[in-house]
This record gives sequence, structure tokens and C-alpha cells, in this order.
Amino acid sequence: MTNPMIRVGVDIGGTFTDVALAHPEGLSTCKVLTNYSQPEQAILDGISIAADKAGIALGRIGQVIHGTTLVTNALIERRGARLAFITTEGFRDVIEMRSENRFEQYDLNLSLPKPLVPREDRFTLSERMGPEGEVLLPLAAAEVEAMVQRVLEGGYEAVAIGLMHAYANDAHERQIAKALRAAAPELSISLSSVISPQMRELPRFNTVIANAYVQPQVADYLGRLVHRLGEAGVTAPVFMLHSGGGLISVEVAAEQPVRLLESGPAGGAIFAADFARGHKLDSVLSFDMGGTTAKICLIEDGAPKTANTFEVARTYRFKKGSGMTVSTPVVEMVEIGAGGGSIASIDALGRIQVGPRSAGSEPGPACYGKGGQEPTVTDANLLLGRLDPNNFAGGAIPLSVAASETAVATRLAENLGMSASDAAFGVTEMVDENMANAARVHTVENGRDIEHFTMIGFGGGAPLHACRLAEKLGIAEVIIPPGAGVGSAIGFLKAPFSYEATRGLFQRLDDFDAASVNTALAELEEEATAFVEAGAKGAETTTRLTAFMRYAGQGWEIPVALPYKTFADADKTEILTAFEAAYRTLFGRVIEGLGIEITNWSLVVASVLPETPPVARHGCGAGVTARRKRQFYDAALRKSVEAREVDRAEMAAGCAVDGPAIIVENETTTIVTSGYRCVGQGDGSLRLIRKGDIA
Repeated sequence: MTNPMIRVGVDIGGTFTDVALAHPEGLSTCKVLTNYSQPEQAILDGISIAADKAGIALGRIGQVIHGTTLVTNALIERRGARLAFITTEGFRDVIEMRSENRFEQYDLNLSLPKPLVPREDRFTLSERMGPEGEVLLPLAAAEVEAMVQRVLEGGYEAVAIGLMHAYANDAHERQIAKALRAAAPELSISLSSVISPQMRELPRFNTVIANAYVQPQVADYLGRLVHRLGEAGVTAPVFMLHSGGGLISVEVAAEQPVRLLESGPAGGAIFAADFARGHKLDSVLSFDMGGTTAKICLIEDGAPKTANTFEVARTYRFKKGSGMTVSTPVVEMVEIGAGGGSIASIDALGRIQVGPRSAGSEPGPACYGKGGQEPTVTDANLLLGRLDPNNFAGGAIPLSVAASETAVATRLAENLGMSASDAAFGVTEMVDENMANAARVHTVENGRDIEHFTMIGFGGGAPLHACRLAEKLGIAEVIIPPGAGVGSAIGFLKAPFSYEATRGLFQRLDDFDAASVNTALAELEEEATAFVEAGAKGAETTTRLTAFMRYAGQGWEIPVALPYKTFADADKTEILTAFEAAYRTLFGRVIEGLGIEITNWSLVVASVLPETPPVARHGCGAGVTARRKRQFYDAALRKSVEAREVDRAEMAAGCAVDGPAIIVENETTTIVTSGYRCVGQGDGSLRLIRKGDIA
């Protein structure tokens, strides 16, 4: 019989699949290598291992929460359905023309990423809706029937429908979908008025195309997962973490897979936010480094920063503008190809470069002994003494120092005329500097001073690099939570059931029409509440309202938080005040004399979670006994240092060890550099404090 108190979170990453099983006696975790051909197999293996550790039968699990990179990987690797796109006549090439911005201004040979749908598979119809939802050109039934036949003859697996101003009136999109479903019931169909009912045709078209492109693959995978879990005895309902940081049912995820774009990283941000609240930290930099990528997110006032657009599959040095902008709720973060499996190479100028290519889990870093020949960040860390070859992943994966040395020497050191250890140092310094630059840019773009933030590091790789990254950024305090190696999976267990409903409704603030806004918001609340009720029936909920606003003539909007209520026309003064406060926070000033516009509305309904209990924080304490001493390379000192190795279980609240030190546990290793000291906290966290700073 299932027990609702027993819940399991599963995060599939590019290298490892992480599992966290919460039960009345505590938490059982494990990491297994990701199975690319059958991702669900790694989930089954991980859940079985975690359940065995906890002594729990699989049939007692009451809930499975899953996050996956399947959608992102399918878009990056162009492994999706054969797709047709139907749009309004005259707008066939919107997704190819893009915004006409050059993401690399001085590159004369710049080539734009190809759209997911080739031009020959993009079709148009003679119809037109106006921005107010008025029918300017009716849709002829005969033309729809001809289009249906064209799609059937083309043998398409999926169809995306994106018509002009469908966010204001979806009648024509639904008419086309009804005809297609009548002729081909098994055809996968996505409507922009359902997937992204917002202004701006480029992100709306991109979003519905991305959804349709991956929908057959995701639906098939989720169906297999639920079936295989049932066969193994796990009959619990399966929920997915969406990229906005909330839970949705597996059925909703299969219909709207574009909402899963950043589901794994979003779990990490939730994990960090929970510890930020417990430690009463208002300004936190969440640092999540796994086997393939590193993710950086701002956590302010105990909540991750969110956005309504996201750029996926960047093709040009991870440069903003070189990917595909989709309009879906997402935890806003910067993601770079800097993980343990990131491959190091020498560029045309003779410099060491790291990523974005990754060795993943197959074949993995050279030290895994599974056929990998190229040097990775993990190989470099092993050579620098930061990893124990006999105690990696709790001893489950023995590491070969000789294989790492061979890979680093032959691919890097010999070509650069240096020792393997110097080349390994170059690899780790390059990856740390890449992450530091990404963090600096992200905080500056959000108008923040990074030196005033506390870093929360998690993921298998972050504790290895957190101190060095903090040194580069001038950050005085780092928190390494318990279970950091499987942080995203634990974050899944802390996520609320939530759904964000959006609607395009353009208004000048001077002409604010409260009646139309209230009608739209009531519809959004009904939509969002229905999805939350499906997963958390009868739960207490909260509602969060955001208006996306701009000065007239500006090309983009900013999010403005507003109280959720029944608006009156006179409330435009309150909305103006909120907009100016948000604008001033971002840009330091407001612009006098310009009109203000509202373009889109967003309403989030979420179940209420228990409050995070406050943590007893310690700045110093009694020293712990090291179990042995090891050497590791301290990058700031440019030399190897003798460090005390301490088991994480020994770092109880108030226990301390000065760097250099190495804190070991099954899922990761925390490197405490010479400039920091480590103090155990009341919640099991490790607090790394820069020496000389006030505790």
C-alpha cells in the first residue's frame, strides 16, 4: 500500500541521474550514470538503490517527481518530430527572419541558426485576426480542408498552428485543429493560443513549434516511464517539475512539454531558495554545477528570479541572441557548458578552452575507464588531488589517475610544452573563470553587486569549485547544503504544485480598462487553479500576479508585481507607482513624460508549502579530527598544500575546520581553500567563511 509520506525525486542530467527518496525516517539518495538510450532505466535503477538503502518496498512509494533534460536536448540536437507549421498568409518566414538583431555585430560571416521547420514545411492560410480579437478576414472552410489534405499527404508526425493575434481570438486556430483531428486523430497538434497566448509573434511561433517538435517524443517517453514504473511495482502518480519551478501532472507535461525546458535546473533553484530562507539570506547566488553544465541563478527574498521567456539551443559561443527564444514561464538563470564532463581542448590561438562539448556518461571522462580519451574537468580535478580515486561516488566508480594523466598530457600538455599538472591547473582555472564571468554578467544585467551575495553551491561539481569561484567573485560566504550532490532531486521534493497562466492584453495605462482586465484575470485564475487542483486537490493556494509593462516606443517589457484583486479604473495610479519602482530598481531612474503600456499578464496559482524553519548559524566552533591528510592544488596560492580530510558526518553544528581542508561524502567533495574556514550549521549545511571576515 502506498504511503503519501514516501516521495521520490528524480533528476536526469547529462552525466548522472540523481535520486532523492524522502521517507518518515529521513532521506535516502544516490547517483547513477544516465542511460541515453533508455533514460527510464536509470530512473528505475536509482529508485531501487535508494529504496534498498532505506529498507522501503517500491510499492510503498506514494509520489514520484521527475525533471528531465529530454526537451532541451531534443531541441539542441534537432531530434524531434517531422513537423508542419501553419500560419497566416504573409508570415511564413517570421521564424527565419527572427528579430533581425545581430548577436555578433562584427562577424562578417555570421550565419543565423536554422529554424526547426524548413520553409517547404511552413504553410499559410488566408485569414486574419486583429489585435483586439476582431475578425478582419474570415477563414474559409474549403481552404482549411485543402490544408488538411496537404498535411496528410506530407506524412507529418506533428503540426504547430500559430496565427496572427490568436492570443486575442483563438477561433481560427481551433477551427483548423478540429478539422485536422477529425481527419487524423493520432496526429500531434499544438496551438499557439494554448501553449503561449501572448503578444509578439516570434516567441509565440517559436514556442508552439518547439512544443509540437518534441511532443511525440516526450509523450512516448513519459508513457514508457509510467508503464515501466508500474511493472516494477511503483504505482504512485508521477508529476513533472516545470521550468517555472512548480509541479504539473504527467498528462499536462505530455501535452505541453515546452514547459519542461529547464525542469532540472529549476529544481536546483528551489533547493537553494529553501536554504536561503532557512538562513535568512536575502541575496543569494545559486551555483549548480553537474557533469555537463553549470547553472547560476539569483535568489532574492527567498525566491528564485523568474522570467516569461527563455533562449534555448544557443549556437554561437553561448551568446545571447544566437538561440531560439521561447515564451514559457522559467526560472531565470544563465547556463554554460562547464561541468565535470566538459572537454578541454586547445583553440586556434593555442589557448586552453573548456566546453561546451561534454563527455557525458558515455563514454565519460577518461578516468572513468569507459573508453573516454579526451581530458575533462573531472580528469583535471583528479590530477590536482581534489578527488579521491578510490572514493568517487562513494566508491561506486573507481577513477584511473593514469588514464587522466595520459589524456591531459597527450591532448594538452605536450602540445603546450608544460607538465600535465600545469595543464590540469589551466583547465580548472579556465572553467572557474568562465563561471565567474557568467555570474558577473548575470548579476550586472539584473542591476546587482555580486560581492554582497552569499553563494549556495550544489550539484556534484559545485562543492569542488565553490571556494575558488567565490575567491574570483569576492564573495565572503558560501553555503554547501546537505545532499548537495543531488540538490536538484531534493529540490523537486520541496516544489509546490503550481501553474502559470498567461494572456496577451495590450492597453495604454492612460486608457486602463479595469473591466477587461478583470475578465481576463478571472479566466487565468480558473485555468491555473484547475491544473493545481489536478495535483493537489483541496490544498491551500496562493496567487501571484505580474504585468509586463514598458514605456511607449520601447522594444521590451519588464515584469511588474501587482496585488491580485478586482481592479478599478482608478487603480492605474497604483500600477504606475509599481512600474516606476520596478523600472528604477533595474535602471536606476525613470523616464518622465513617456506613456506606459501593458502588453501581457501572468497569473501563478501555487499550493502553499510549510515554512522553512530558521537555522542556527555558527561562525566558529570546536575543531574536528581529520581522518587523514591529503595534498591538493590551491589555485589562489599557485601551489600544492597539505589538507586535512574530514568526513562530512563529522561536521556537526558548531564543528569547524580551517582551510586547506577536504570534506568528503558519497555524492560530492567540498574543497576548502586556504583562504576559507568551514563551520557546520544547525541544518547540516557547511558554511565556508572567508578568513578575516566577521562571522
